[in-house]
This record gives sequence, C-alpha cells and structure tokens, in this order.
Amino acid sequence: MVTFASPQFEDRQWAQPLLEAEGSFGCEYNFANIYLWSRAWPQQIARYGDRLLVRIQGRLGLSYLYPAGSGPLAPAVDAIAADAAANGVPPTLVCVTAEQRAALEGACPGRFAFEADRDGFDYLYDINRLADLPGKKLHAKRNHIHRFDEQFPDWLLEDITPANVPECVELERQWAAIRQEEAGEDGDSVSEETIAVIEALYHMDKLGLEGALIRADGSPVAFSLGGLITPEVFDVNFEKSFGDIQGAYPAINREMARFVRERHPQVKWLNREDDLGLEGLRKAKLSYYPDILLEKYNAREV
Repeated sequence: MVTFASPQFEDRQWAQPLLEAEGSFGCEYNFANIYLWSRAWPQQIARYGDRLLVRIQGRLGLSYLYPAGSGPLAPAVDAIAADAAANGVPPTLVCVTAEQRAALEGACPGRFAFEADRDGFDYLYDINRLADLPGKKLHAKRNHIHRFDEQFPDWLLEDITPANVPECVELERQWAAIRQEEAGEDGDSVSEETIAVIEALYHMDKLGLEGALIRADGSPVAFSLGGLITPEVFDVNFEKSFGDIQGAYPAINREMARFVRERHPQVKWLNREDDLGLEGLRKAKLSYYPDILLEKYNAREV
C-alpha cells in the first residue's frame, strides 16, 4: 500500500520534477496549490515510481488527482484504486484534462466513466494579449485603466518582497473583511482563502512564487501572486484589490502579465484558474475572452 502524508515545503524538491514531467496546463498540477489548499480541502501526497499521487477530501468525498509524472500509468492507477478500496470507496479522479482522459482511456480502457466539471475549467490567456490589451474587445479594460491612471497618476509597480509582504497581508485582511461584511458573515473568522494567501506571501521562495503590487498614494491597492506550472504556463494563484477603486483590477491584471513576460520570456500562457461556478467570477474571466478554456473531467470507476 502507498503511504500518503500531508505536503511539506521540502516535498517540493521531489514533487516539482514529477509535475513538470506531466506538462499539464491545469492549475492543480502546481505544488504551491497542492500545499496551500491542503487545509481547505485536505490533501495528502505520495510518490509512486515516477508519478505523484495526490489524495483529496473534497466536494466528491475522497478522490485523487490524475497521477502526474512519467512512466507506466496503469500501475499508478491500480495503486490509487487499492488505497480507495482500503478507505471503502471506489476510485474517483478529479481535475482530469482532455489529454489525461485520453491517456486513462488508453491505459485503462473502459475502466472509468467521465463527466465534465464546468466549474473547474481553467481560463488561459495569451500573455501578450493580457499585457498589451489590443483590439476592440478589450477596449473597456483599457478605459478602466485610464480611469485608474487619472485617479492615481503617480502609482508605482513593485516586486513583492519580504519588506512589503506585511502590507500585502494587511490588504488581504481588509479585502476579506469587506467580503465578510457584504456576506453577513462573522467578522472574527478567518477564511481558508485568507490563510492560503497569507501563507503564500510569507513563504514565496519555498513555494516558487513571485508577484507584484501596485502602490498608489503611498499604500498598496492591488497585488498579484503566482508561479510557473510549466516553462510556457504561469499560474496566477491570487489577485487582490479593492472593488471600489475603478480600474485597479484591470491594472494589476495587465501589470502582472507584463511582470511575467519580462521575467519569463518563454511563457506563452497565463492560467487564471477556474471560476468555482461563481457567476460574478465567471463573468469577469469571460470578459477577457480566454484563448483556452481548459476542460476538466471527473473520472469514476465503473
């Protein structure tokens, strides 16, 4: 039997090469996401040969990521099935991309039934399009940024560093408090998302993350944080700003694209992750006209 354990910072050293070998564009195949969300949706990891196994307690109960890496696929699937059986459930794989679905059907013909998970589709954009905002479709985004420029003509872009991390944390806390008040929630509670954001900010180096913030009138008004999934795909893990500052979100979106393009010229795509089925978030992501809507499937053993 495979032994699963909660992910630790030091696991990135062996897990990252397996994730990179998978070459998936999906945001789940990013060690930072596995680590940061292992509290909200308990996740444990194990190595099986040259593949990474991830066990999740999520929306579908006990489930697993597609075994990322290289080498024979069927034995890794068998190892997942054995662990699932030991826990009294049939094996269910989540966040399976179309390419991974084809690989599963090739290695394990007829073993799984697949169901599309629209709420989990990732939104990927050509990095140059987000950095330059060309054409009529993105005219409104340029206008919003122009309003931001008018309100804050002397705004500055900074790398996120240990020196300004506490300011980003304070922005996150204020953002979360506003959201809690709007939702009528207990203002003394701390959401799993805020915990993940704060941990990401304080452990950027250990998680392979980098980011930028916009400072206006002396204070941060927006920041964005992410890391590479593959050499060609950069995952934007978090993006935060105040909704009442017109143009702040389009500005940090554009500036993060420029930030990544300058530091990683090989990157072609920005993965801005899924919309969780939230209507407002879906509308916002679609308003940038994604170049790739990365399909995801749940695979259940039949």
